[in-house]
Amino acid sequence: MAFECPFCNRVLSSRSAYNQHVKRCSENYDSSSSSSSEEIQNEFDIIMPEQDDNSEDNRNNEIIYISDDKSMFSSRSNKTSDIMQEPASREPEFETDESKSKSDETETETDSESKSDKTEFESDKTDNESDESEESESAEEETETIPKFPNNTYSDLMTLIIQHNLNNKAGNTIIRFFNKHSNLPTSLLPKNIEQGRKLMDRMKLINLLNKEKIILKYNNKDYIIYYRPIINYIKNILSIKNIHKYITFNFKNDQTNNNRNYNEQYTSNWWAQTEKTLPTGSYLLSIILYSDASTTDSLGKNTLHPIFITLGNIITWRRNKPDVKQLLAYLPIIKAKDDTQKISEEHKNIVRGTFHKSLKFLLSPLYDDNGIELELNNSIFWCFPRIFIIISDWPEACTFALTYKSTKSNYPCHFCLVSKEDLSNINLNSNQIEPRSHNNMKLYYKNNTRKNVSIENVRNFFWSVSNINIYVATVPDRMHHLDLGLFQHQLNFTKILINKQCGKSVIDEMNNRVKLIPRYKDLKSFLNGFLHLTLLTASEYRSLMKIMIFIVDELYEDSGSPNFIKNNKITEVYLKWNKMYLLSRKENYEESDITLLQVTIYIFI
Repeated sequence: MAFECPFCNRVLSSRSAYNQHVKRCSENYDSSSSSSSEEIQNEFDIIMPEQDDNSEDNRNNEIIYISDDKSMFSSRSNKTSDIMQEPASREPEFETDESKSKSDETETETDSESKSDKTEFESDKTDNESDESEESESAEEETETIPKFPNNTYSDLMTLIIQHNLNNKAGNTIIRFFNKHSNLPTSLLPKNIEQGRKLMDRMKLINLLNKEKIILKYNNKDYIIYYRPIINYIKNILSIKNIHKYITFNFKNDQTNNNRNYNEQYTSNWWAQTEKTLPTGSYLLSIILYSDASTTDSLGKNTLHPIFITLGNIITWRRNKPDVKQLLAYLPIIKAKDDTQKISEEHKNIVRGTFHKSLKFLLSPLYDDNGIELELNNSIFWCFPRIFIIISDWPEACTFALTYKSTKSNYPCHFCLVSKEDLSNINLNSNQIEPRSHNNMKLYYKNNTRKNVSIENVRNFFWSVSNINIYVATVPDRMHHLDLGLFQHQLNFTKILINKQCGKSVIDEMNNRVKLIPRYKDLKSFLNGFLHLTLLTASEYRSLMKIMIFIVDELYEDSGSPNFIKNNKITEVYLKWNKMYLLSRKENYEESDITLLQVTIYIFI
């Protein structure tokens, strides 16, 4: 059952989310009249108590990559940020727009450098166009050929298998029976059902990504991008039914009681600043990219690199629906012929260079100097696409930025030039933190001093794009950064510390406390404890966040020995973590919330 907000027409799927949303939303509207109050009350009256919250998919920041006809992304709920519930559906965009805009302001470019960049990028685009013209002359370079079943009998067999959900063993029995009694010199069927399923996987993938391009020939193998033109995907998103109701093209200065709110991308400083650079009468189109290498079922369990796209103009809760996030391309992952080649610098640079060559090929259509015309709800909008954010895990962020991935490098952060010795120094002020920018990184690259700032010996495609700072735009998503990152390390550190101080008996007591926690709705139970688990999901780590403060509380007796970490100190760490984590998941940030989050992070560290 769905519930529609009487103020903003937002549709929510759960009772609790609706209650809390309407309460919050009503504060932004003039609801003093009795008629409005009655309308809200009527909306509450129709809520069905038997709504099942378990029907919601509460996974946060988890991308489910396409396999057959499954959704690309998990559908996430819109509940408010209560750690005892699965929190609200949000993109991994908790970096404050204010801090992001301040970082953007630190990058200043001279007129001559800007002209040089523009000329350089125009050269890139010309190269791209010439590449494409050469490829069109060869059918091997780019093709739209969609595989088909070799005959009707083959097609009928696979239809039978799918319709009746037959397993491979049953399908292979049918093939043997047909071959035995058909008396044909050559079988019309596949050798086995696995072969038929692989053909169907390929048909589905290429039907979805109906273009191919050979991006690299290496070690006697062609490496192919499966893709669709990015402009086509943007048009697909804008053609979704009723999507125009949830799209905003103009900056919105959202305020409550003279306190500015940051809740959507179009309320950010970046949006306001970027909008001013566009021609009069045009609109800003915010592009969000998602990237994560993955093993796919299609194409024979190949390891491919999917890139997803969505639009920041769409309000967050609607943007989190599967139909608005679309698969742009599968990039190939380059394989070495042996271990010696794998560790060679030449091979690594080929891998990095191919990735950026692929991005150049896919994204260059966005940078037409004249913008693009898009249709929305029977109206034409003159738009200029701008990449607002690229969401990825930390190693992927380093791949986009072409910075060293090793945490032991001199400058391991892809965002700034803080040395590894100072990364843990929370007392650094802004004057001591030099952000990376296209200008300073290109200078190190051209002067052959790239090692001094831990960047790779490959030219970054984004240096040619004047309206993006790749070092600011590329951010880790919350799931990898917090759930699977910091909290995982915090948990492991706790176990190691307690084992060193108190011995295995206290570790066993921790495990027993976890076992004894009774079943509770929306809380995962660890009936056998958690110490034996090695590959926990983000959802499981979130369940542990809810209980760990109770698990470690009064776990062991304090000792008077030097350097002994008292029990209450560990309990405080988990308390501070929960406060910081909840603040990072808010749907709406006021200026005071941003300050509080920064203070909470400082206290936690």
